[in-house]
Amino acid sequence: RYSGYMGAVMAVAMSGGPVLGGVIVDTLGWRWCFYVCVPIAVVALVLLQRTLHIATVRKDDVSIDWFGATLITAAVSVLLIWVSFAGKDGYYEWISTESALYVGAGVVLLVATLIVESKVADPIIPLKIVTERTTGLAIIASVAVGIGLFGATTFLTQYFQTARGYSPTAAGLLTIPMVAGTLVSSMLSGQLITRFGKWKGFLIGGAVLQLIGFGLLGSLDHLTSMWVIGLYIAIVGLGTGMLMQNLVLAVQNTVSVRNIGAASSSVAFFRTFGGAIGVSVLGSILASRVTTLSAEGLAKLGIDTSSGGSTGGLDMSALPAPVAEVIRYAYGDATGTLFLVAAAFAVVTLIAVVLIPNRALRTTIDLVEEKPATDRADVPSQG
Repeated sequence: RYSGYMGAVMAVAMSGGPVLGGVIVDTLGWRWCFYVCVPIAVVALVLLQRTLHIATVRKDDVSIDWFGATLITAAVSVLLIWVSFAGKDGYYEWISTESALYVGAGVVLLVATLIVESKVADPIIPLKIVTERTTGLAIIASVAVGIGLFGATTFLTQYFQTARGYSPTAAGLLTIPMVAGTLVSSMLSGQLITRFGKWKGFLIGGAVLQLIGFGLLGSLDHLTSMWVIGLYIAIVGLGTGMLMQNLVLAVQNTVSVRNIGAASSSVAFFRTFGGAIGVSVLGSILASRVTTLSAEGLAKLGIDTSSGGSTGGLDMSALPAPVAEVIRYAYGDATGTLFLVAAAFAVVTLIAVVLIPNRALRTTIDLVEEKPATDRADVPSQG
C-alpha cells in the first residue's frame, strides 16, 4: 500500500514537471525552472529534519566502499558521455574510433567495478543481490522502462510545441492524462496488492499496457487528434503506475531486511540510468529523423538543404507557412518513430517481468528462515 502511495507521489512529481515547467517558461523564463528548485529543496530539508526520526546506531566495523562507488560512477559517466555525443548530428558516429574508445573504457571500468565489488566487505552494489533472479530481472525491466518511458515522453512536450504549435504551458497541460493514469494505477495497484497479496499480475498488466500505449503512439503524426493522443498517453500512464514502484516491491519481497536498501536503490539507479540513456539515444534518433524528413519535404518545395544545418530551435511563427508545415510534419512523424522504439523496449520489459518468480507477498518483517533442528517441536524442552 505504501509503495503505491510513494509511486503515486513520484509519478505526479515526474509527470507534473512539464506542466509546471511550461508555466514557468512562459512567465519567468527557462532559467527559473532551476531557480524554483532551490526553495523546494529547502522545504524538503526542513520537513525531513522535523518529521524523520530514526535512531542512530553506530558501528565500528562498517567500511564505506569508496573505490567501488568511484568506479561505477566513472563507468556510467563514460557511457553516458558516449551516447550523449554520438550520432549523425553529434561529434562522432555511433560506429567510429571515438565510440570504440568510449565503450572500451566503459567496459573496462565496469569489469573493474565487478572485481572490486566481489572482494570488499560492504560493497555499494552487492553482487549476490543483483545477480539473484528476481533482482536481476527487475533491473533489466527497470532499465527498459527507463529507456522507453523517460526517453520517449521527454520529447512529448516538444512534439506538442513544434509539431502542433502549442505554448509550453499548454504542452505541459496536455500531458495530464499520463499523470492521471499513473496516479490512479499506482495507488489502486498498491491497495489491491495489500488486500490480496498478489503482485505479479500487476507487473505483467502494467508491461502490457505500456507496450500497447507505446505501440499506439507509434502511429503519431502532425495531424493525430489530440483526444486520441490523450487516450494513448493515459494508457502509458496506467501501465507505468503498475510497473515502477511494484518492480521495487518485487525485489523488496525477495531480499532480507538488511539488504532492502541496497536492492531497492539498485533498481532505482538502473531505472534512472536507463532513462538517461533513453533521452540521449532517442534524441539522436529524433534529430536524424527530423533532418531527413525536413530535407525531403523542403526539396519538394524546391529549397536546397545540401548546405546542412539543424532544424532545432526554430521559431515556427517566423517561417513561411509551407516551410513550417514541412517542419511540423517532420517532427510529428519522427516522434511516432520514437514511440515505436520505446515499444521495442517495452517488449523487453514484458519478457523480464513474466520471468520474475511469482513469490507470495510476505507478511513478516524479514524472510522466514527454517529453524535449526534443536528448535523444533520434536526436541524436548528444557526446564
